[in-house]
Amino acid sequence: MARNGSKQSQSSPVRLWPLLAINFFMADMQSGIGPFVGVFLAQRGWESGLIGTAMSIGNIAGMLITTPVGGFIDASHHKRGWVIVPGAAVVAASSIILLWQNFWAVAASQVATSIAGAAIVPAVTGITLGIVGQKGFNRQNGRNQAFNHAGNMVGAAVSGFLGWYFGYLSVFLLAAAFGAITIACVLMIPPGTIDHRTARGWKEDEPDRQPHALTVLLKHKTLLVLALALAVFHLGNAAIVPLYGISAVTGKEANGPGFVATIIVIAQGTMVIASLVGMRVAEKRNFWMLLLVSFLVLPLRGLLACFLSGWPGVVPVEILDGIGTGLQSVAVPGMIARSLYSTGRVNLAQGAVITIQGAGAALSPALGGLIAGWIGFSPAFLVLGGFGLAAATIWVVLGAAVREY
Repeated sequence: MARNGSKQSQSSPVRLWPLLAINFFMADMQSGIGPFVGVFLAQRGWESGLIGTAMSIGNIAGMLITTPVGGFIDASHHKRGWVIVPGAAVVAASSIILLWQNFWAVAASQVATSIAGAAIVPAVTGITLGIVGQKGFNRQNGRNQAFNHAGNMVGAAVSGFLGWYFGYLSVFLLAAAFGAITIACVLMIPPGTIDHRTARGWKEDEPDRQPHALTVLLKHKTLLVLALALAVFHLGNAAIVPLYGISAVTGKEANGPGFVATIIVIAQGTMVIASLVGMRVAEKRNFWMLLLVSFLVLPLRGLLACFLSGWPGVVPVEILDGIGTGLQSVAVPGMIARSLYSTGRVNLAQGAVITIQGAGAALSPALGGLIAGWIGFSPAFLVLGGFGLAAATIWVVLGAAVREY
């Protein structure tokens, strides 16, 4: 019955609109006040190193839980619940920051947000694969990412306006509203339209044989190279946006909410275009070139961030951010789904890659904050941008394991 529903959903576009709506509204729900945390705390006297440490604690917690969550999603026949429960938790956890601004309260909020958010991406990936199948995944994932980035853009623009006009409380209320709508959209997807065999990467007529989880995680060369390159990339990339916002606010070059919202709107608007272009390129070629381009964008972005601070640098720096992240949002899940086809471990692998790249992202804010405190913001951007060159080197040198995908 599930398979019939899955085939029916492919010929009935209306079935896909709840999925697109989930991606649009979950964007603001997933990040909540995340992009605004740095400037929110900086305006309350926090130092950049302390802000980065609190954010890193949350990132580490999310990193540790993502791989087992991916395995649970593979085995679960209640994939919608893996979006609903984390969505409610993200909204509740984010509100803690408004009530208490001491270090451990902020760190606890970031931990809860990261753990809940860790489940959303592999869950939506699994739902998408279960509805449209392997052949339709690349195109549908590209559309999902375009809607997700558009949701981030709209959410950031509205959050920036509301934060500027009404204060930070309105930003939390908007995240809560997006969360409620996301949950409603998930419930609009009939459970029978999700083929749970397809959702985890099994061929339709293949017996239920699958490699051991450790075999997939430790011996699949494509997965290992992809995870390593992404970890190095995000070690440099993740700190640039919060540091860029903090440097502008502390230097009196911009107001907090409006500046952060502008950063996000420009980046996410570019990501919408980049994800759709990436989807088309992947259909004609493969995902390897997309990822190489995404890695090479980071050094140029770090260079521009070094010499263009505040409002003059927002447009070029964040357009480059949008290109790199937009291409990765299509290429990473696509390469995982394609390279692990027929293993039955797609969502486990998705979670594992998020975990490893999350290790880089988790350390990045603390590293960036320490570098900025030691040598200043501008040189820190150059150092962080250099990690993009390292990731590109890994991608080319070890290309034999990934180039075919």
